[in-house]
Amino acid sequence: MSILLALDASSSACSVALLRRRSGADDELISRFALTPREHTRRLLPMVDEVLAEAGVRPGELDAVAYGHGPGSFTGLRIAAGAAQGLAYGLDRPLVGISTLAALALGAHRRYQFRRVVTALDARMGEIYVAAWQCVEGLPEPLLDEAVMAPERLCLPVMEDDHGWVGVGSGWSLNERMPARVQAGVSRQLPEMEADAADMALLALQELEAGRGQPAHLAQPVYLRNEVAWKKMDAGAAK
Repeated sequence: MSILLALDASSSACSVALLRRRSGADDELISRFALTPREHTRRLLPMVDEVLAEAGVRPGELDAVAYGHGPGSFTGLRIAAGAAQGLAYGLDRPLVGISTLAALALGAHRRYQFRRVVTALDARMGEIYVAAWQCVEGLPEPLLDEAVMAPERLCLPVMEDDHGWVGVGSGWSLNERMPARVQAGVSRQLPEMEADAADMALLALQELEAGRGQPAHLAQPVYLRNEVAWKKMDAGAAK
């Protein structure tokens, strides 16, 4: 049996999920999800307590801790990474960082059975974080590596059928700036959809079972932008 806890605060949403996998039985997934802009610090750990209590699981029974490592909100990523790192370090358990863009793709597939998904998040400063995925056997496989770019630079992966793509995530609020070929190839857009720790838990368990857990001290958010750009943003926010 494997028990994994996942945390996410990469966007305006805050979420926690516990996944329990038993041999020969269906997965048990218990989660909390709330749109809590600017309240992640106050809400995240109480949600952890709620999920553990509902599952009847003590922290020491966890096999691993996962977190949304980005890209996303700079402050939110640090909150989730810090909380996950503290839990994993205190319990001496491995830590698994999960892409928020991959979690969005899995969420779109699980909820709506979409197979080809372009996940995009508003990166501010006139740019988007973006990746493209094809869902195979219930899991997203990358077709376009994660990147940060201006919406005008986005190109869909070359496929036999240029249509049938679905756009997911806040970056699609900038769709009018995307090239005409992209707009024509995307049949549906869900800009309101947020990453969810429930999807991260499912992805993280795959990583853990493949032996890709990390020591807690290696937890590090993935910003995609270089460090200099983030320092500029922090300096601007401090004024």
